Amino acid sequence: MKIAFASKDNIYINEHFGWCKKFFIYEINNNSYKFIKAINSKDKIDNELDKLSYKIQCLDNSDILYVEQIGPKASLLVKDSKIFPIKAANENEKIEDALNKLIKMQENPPIWMRRIIAK
Repeated sequence: MKIAFASKDNIYINEHFGWCKKFFIYEINNNSYKFIKAINSKDKIDNELDKLSYKIQCLDNSDILYVEQIGPKASLLVKDSKIFPIKAANENEKIEDALNKLIKMQENPPIWMRRIIAK
């Protein structure tokens, strides 16, 4: 399972999806996770739909997107791209904590996670 985090520092989930300048990609395998790569997403695009499409491309086919904030239109486009968006619990939520929650969630996965696992 591949997770993209919208973050300024690769520690906290502290970026808005549309304004995010860098996504940090992690992978979960069973009971562990590993950092895969950081992807720059700082190109300035004026047209909103083009900008959102560009941001989705930057997610590198992730299964889950963790953000501090995401607008309703962006959320729909992300879901249409088969990526499940999740808002951080608060601006101080750590990437490490979110990854550990996702690992724990696999014990009794919600329906959206079952679809990802089944891929």
